[in-house]
Amino acid sequence: MKLVGGTMALSIAVLAATGSAVQGPAPAPLATLVRGGKGPPTLLLLHGYGATAQDWLPFTKTIEAPRRARFVFPEAPEQTSPPDGPVGGRAWWRLDLEDHVPTGARLPDLAATHPPGLDEVAARVRALLRRLRRSTGGPIVLGGFSQGAMVACDIAFTTDEPVAALVILSGTPVDEAVWLRGLANRHGLRVFVSHGRADPTLPFTAADRFRKELAAAGLEVTWVPFDGGHEIPAVVVTALNAFLAPVLRAK
Repeated sequence: MKLVGGTMALSIAVLAATGSAVQGPAPAPLATLVRGGKGPPTLLLLHGYGATAQDWLPFTKTIEAPRRARFVFPEAPEQTSPPDGPVGGRAWWRLDLEDHVPTGARLPDLAATHPPGLDEVAARVRALLRRLRRSTGGPIVLGGFSQGAMVACDIAFTTDEPVAALVILSGTPVDEAVWLRGLANRHGLRVFVSHGRADPTLPFTAADRFRKELAAAGLEVTWVPFDGGHEIPAVVVTALNAFLAPVLRAK
């Protein structure tokens, strides 16, 4: 995951996450990196497979947000290790992309899959969302990169959790038929979608198809294709700032 900006010291805080809407025991809280002000607004961003919450730190410098804006970067619960990922990386669930490459294709198609572990991590992120909403209120932007974008989309399209906008960076649809059934409940939602035309990990064509489905369902989609791979280049950060400006300054 390539990010634009410098580095900052890391401190991990655990936000307790409880909510009356969750049946049974409350989901275990996620270790969470928090930067910026006390909010609102709040940007809740989920990292990709093999990355960590710390990889988002440069965004606190490159995203043009009000001084009071709060950046919240949860850490995925699983650790990665070779050959499935780098030492010290994190995963929302174990990915085995090679098992989902169709015959004759180069890249995986996850549209018909419901990944094991997705429901659990989505519940834990939802609990965090509720905690953040209770603490300061105001708009919350939910988003993610790659696998993190899949989790963010699953929450947006299978639940009624209030979100001011959705950010999908180099993601791909999973459980697509279920997601499509939930689009009607998100009519008018502002959605930012970016993807590299030469992405060697997740297919550009799937992202392009899905953003068209979002627009057809009445969501307000900002589509930013770029000449690059599985990354977040400067051109995407610039477009994302323009997309976020009215959301982050809303009262």
